[in-house]
Amino acid sequence: MTIRNWIKFFFMCILIGGIVTGVAGIFIRWNFFQPYLAAGEIGEFIAAFSWMILLGVTMSVIAQAGYFAYLTLHQVGVGIFRTLTLWNWVQALLIAFVIFDLIVFRFAPSAKGFQDWLFYGGLLIFLISASIATAVKKVQLTNKKHILVSSLFFMIVVTSLEWIIALMGRQGNIDTYVALLLFPLVVVNAYQLLALPKYNAKSDEDRRRLEERRKARKLEAKQKAKA
Repeated sequence: MTIRNWIKFFFMCILIGGIVTGVAGIFIRWNFFQPYLAAGEIGEFIAAFSWMILLGVTMSVIAQAGYFAYLTLHQVGVGIFRTLTLWNWVQALLIAFVIFDLIVFRFAPSAKGFQDWLFYGGLLIFLISASIATAVKKVQLTNKKHILVSSLFFMIVVTSLEWIIALMGRQGNIDTYVALLLFPLVVVNAYQLLALPKYNAKSDEDRRRLEERRKARKLEAKQKAKA
């Protein structure tokens, strides 16, 4: 990817992360925002909303780091296990393990009753559903069925590892951030998975045009020299 397209990709992810977190924050933390609006404290409301956006930008950067780390891991995994089929089986087992870990070691210690389980179950269903939808879309875009498992692995396992920042918290309002931080991670990761090939293709096109311009300049210089 060219530097220019990487910068575009980077800031698009930041924009998506900030917007998603800002909007989700208003709904999830409405009890926090509502008093400012009721009191007419627009400045305080904007400051709180800006904090939500900054939080989303931070999560976007984490998501991007996780994605490029996964791209390296994927190549290493294929190299170690020799075949993509075997590597996919390993990834499938890791997906199952991570889901088990989320339920038993992350959700269970914090769940105190039915409502808590309903809350965590809803988040898990959202994560898995969004991951499946993204992976299926990736297969449709590329027409490569073998990348289904890899896409699910990235969306579930890598997103869960990025989400661990909130899941390990124990303060009173941690559930708010557990829910809030999941949305930008899922949306940004889905965007990265689906959009990166377009940026790579644009980079290849930019390089081709640059090479054509270089050849044209060389040809023009030769013609001037002969003249």
